[in-house]
Amino acid sequence: MSASPGAPGTVPPSPVQVVAAVIRDARGRILLTRRTQGRDLAGLWEFPGGKIEPGESPESALVRELQEELGIRAEVGAQVACVECDNGGKRVRLDVREVRFEGKPRGAEGQALAWVPLHKLPEYPMPPVDRPVVQQLLAQAEE
Repeated sequence: MSASPGAPGTVPPSPVQVVAAVIRDARGRILLTRRTQGRDLAGLWEFPGGKIEPGESPESALVRELQEELGIRAEVGAQVACVECDNGGKRVRLDVREVRFEGKPRGAEGQALAWVPLHKLPEYPMPPVDRPVVQQLLAQAEE
């Protein structure tokens, strides 16, 4: 008989490793992308990025993901936040970095894009893992 998830003596599954970007335009607005239909948490807004593949560094994963998703060349900067939580039924560890970019972001996978002023980020429905990042960005802006 196998133990049920969460039973004493079982090891919880490792979190999915994800990296995301805080991308700002010349006016200081932050880029959000909308999750497309057919994906977990479809319709919610998030910081662009994606899963880190085995053997890939967070920086190289973010450069790859932003090229694939948005068609931009990214220069990855400092870590903004690192959050781990349940995100729609999956345990996720999200590493968020500041990113400078070249090119014009476009939804290469059909996703909508929005340039959002920092103070308006809380108005956008987001996955649970992105919400603490918004709070951290708002707190940093007050410092």
